[in-house]
Amino acid sequence: MIEDCGQSVDTMADRRQLLVEMRAQDLDSIRLSTYRTACKLRFVQKKCNLHLVDIWNVIEAFRENGLNAMDLNAELSVARLEVVLSTIFYQLNKRMPTTHQINVEQSISLLLNFLLAAYDPEGHGKTSIFVVKMALATICGGKILDKLRYIFSLISDSAGIMVHSQFDQFLREALKLPMAVFEGPSFGYTEQAARTCFAQQKKVSLNTFLDTLMSDPPPQCLVWLPLMHRLANVENVFHPVECSYCHTESMMGFRYRCQQCHNYQLCQDCFWRGHASGSHSNQHQMKEYTSWKSPAKKLSHALSKSLSCASSREPLHPLFPEMPDKPLNLAHIVLLESSNHQDDEHSLIARYAARLAADAAAQQQRVPTDLPCSLDANKQQRQLIAELESKNREILQEIQRLRLQHEEASQPPPDRGQQNPTLLAELRLLRQRKDELEQRMSTLQESRRELMVQLEQLMMLLKTQGPGSPRSSPSHTINRPIPTPIHSDSAGTTPTHTPQDSLMGVGGDVQEAFAQGPRRNLRNDLLIAADSITNTMSSLVKELNSGKDEWRENSSHIQTYYTLTVFIIFFLNKQRSHPSPFFSHAADEECFEKDLERQLEDELQLDELKKHRQETDKTCMVSYSFPRLK
Repeated sequence: MIEDCGQSVDTMADRRQLLVEMRAQDLDSIRLSTYRTACKLRFVQKKCNLHLVDIWNVIEAFRENGLNAMDLNAELSVARLEVVLSTIFYQLNKRMPTTHQINVEQSISLLLNFLLAAYDPEGHGKTSIFVVKMALATICGGKILDKLRYIFSLISDSAGIMVHSQFDQFLREALKLPMAVFEGPSFGYTEQAARTCFAQQKKVSLNTFLDTLMSDPPPQCLVWLPLMHRLANVENVFHPVECSYCHTESMMGFRYRCQQCHNYQLCQDCFWRGHASGSHSNQHQMKEYTSWKSPAKKLSHALSKSLSCASSREPLHPLFPEMPDKPLNLAHIVLLESSNHQDDEHSLIARYAARLAADAAAQQQRVPTDLPCSLDANKQQRQLIAELESKNREILQEIQRLRLQHEEASQPPPDRGQQNPTLLAELRLLRQRKDELEQRMSTLQESRRELMVQLEQLMMLLKTQGPGSPRSSPSHTINRPIPTPIHSDSAGTTPTHTPQDSLMGVGGDVQEAFAQGPRRNLRNDLLIAADSITNTMSSLVKELNSGKDEWRENSSHIQTYYTLTVFIIFFLNKQRSHPSPFFSHAADEECFEKDLERQLEDELQLDELKKHRQETDKTCMVSYSFPRLK
């Protein structure tokens, strides 16, 4: 009796200490009940170091203490509850680094006294397992999604459908936490609160349960639960913005911006306590921010949001299957018979081995009723595998066939000319004909070059024997050697003479006449030469008439011009048989030859008339006649 009284005194002292520290935070000055309740429960969570424990650590502690195999309505003593809390915090200290160790005894005492004040205010010293699981799952840290999934597993049936009576009991026990921090008037339990969350006749699955409790806004009776997790997420968020009321240069946690006042922002402490300045009023609509974005980032986010076709908003939670997973068979788990952890490890292993051996023997004695079904399933699977293998072989064969077809198409076609002797013979004949034509072309080029050289010599004679000096003797020019053209030894090869190469060795007048650029007309040059010959012949005839003793001296001039006239006629005949590239039109060549022949005939007739006039001096006359052109 004395021990119970001492324990009760310690409990009241620890609870009083927790309340004193919570009042020192001035949390009651927060004007909004939702934020006030969430801040108080967050303070209790951090004071008891439960913010370092997630739902999975709590479930592991339940398993180690055998609570997973016990009925939810079974009662749990205070001592057993203390063991569960000891397991949670001692395991936490093992996970924490040595520099961040917690005071385990103090955390256990504070949390135990808080739970007893909330769920055992009369001091019975007992509470149900369902209450312990619900309370610890609600107030521990971690993700709210994992916590709600665990809570749903406790209030749903084997088909994965929520039991409304179980949810009503959960809501009754969960709302005792706000009542423990003196927020019962705002979040006390009522039967109407349970009916407003879910319709009584509707089947509630896990996805529906999560959609309802994680919606924005959530049910009014549980609005403090998601807000407590949001507080935990924004505690270390930094906002480089000055508060418009307290004028702090930066703020931590939530940031609130007025939707009516320009650039009016408040920190969470000023907003929660209703502070306002200037034209701002507490009745203005405020927007809550949980992060800070620079103006450039805001602009890019707005542009991406406006340009995106689909909604970028992610779902609140992933979709889970309607049917729950098959639970694990935990029948072989050995329950601890004593609260102390002094059992021998070897004895525990022996008990596990004995339980597993018994389960194996029972499995062998059991009649395999589902064997035919399993055999049929295996047969179907083997058939399916055989069909897939056959299809795979067909696909591989088709791939091989297409690969070969592609390789054949990509190869160049065989040379058909190598297989046909007739085509080979024709090809050889064409090559021989080509070589002959090239040789003939080379010969013609050489002949043309020789003619050009001779023409150059004759034109030089024309220049030296002008009409103004008929008495000068051209014998010194006639006897000059004519350069002989050099024949190429490689006549069979393909000639590569250019127009400039074919005129090499020819004098400047001919090269100027046949040079590139403004081309001269060779026919005009020949006509000029013929006119010059005609004038010279006329002068010679006059001189013959004037003197009788000078015919021998002038006969050399006559012979020279006669030779030049014959060469011009020979050259024109040569061009008629082998057309030169310098005469582009055959009609022009023929007309030029006719004019030249006509002029020569006129000169011959004139010469004959002069001969008749000189009948008195027949001994000095020279019988001279010109050949007619044919």
